[in-house]
Amino acid sequence: MSYRRQVRIEFNHCDPAGIVFYPRYFEMTNSVCENFFREEVGYSYHAMMADGIGVPTARIETDFRAPSRLGEVLDWTLVVEKVGGSSVTFRQEARCGAELRLTVRLVLVWLTPEMKPGRWPERIRAALAAHLEEKP
Repeated sequence: MSYRRQVRIEFNHCDPAGIVFYPRYFEMTNSVCENFFREEVGYSYHAMMADGIGVPTARIETDFRAPSRLGEVLDWTLVVEKVGGSSVTFRQEARCGAELRLTVRLVLVWLTPEMKPGRWPERIRAALAAHLEEKP
């Protein structure tokens, strides 16, 4: 099962050439993850921070395919590729219409209040597993 979210390209996302400045895509990927945790996992970043928990990005790998411009709407799709002991690997794709703009793989790590990697709580692991990509 995949998670979907739309992001409209705003002026603050763009460089002087009028296309998305690449670090802004990383802000968008974080927003997609944050909303995924709130809407699908049932544990918002706000609640995590209040509990002293975190899920920082440990790895990010991006393939940029085509530029995105001011006013366009990107359709983001997130799938879970792997749930590890203390990490999760997501793949996100952003499209404008049928055109693939970028593919991102990122790894988040579950951090305990002691700021050390810990095992996913079973409730969260189950929610993540529900979004595992189905292999053909």
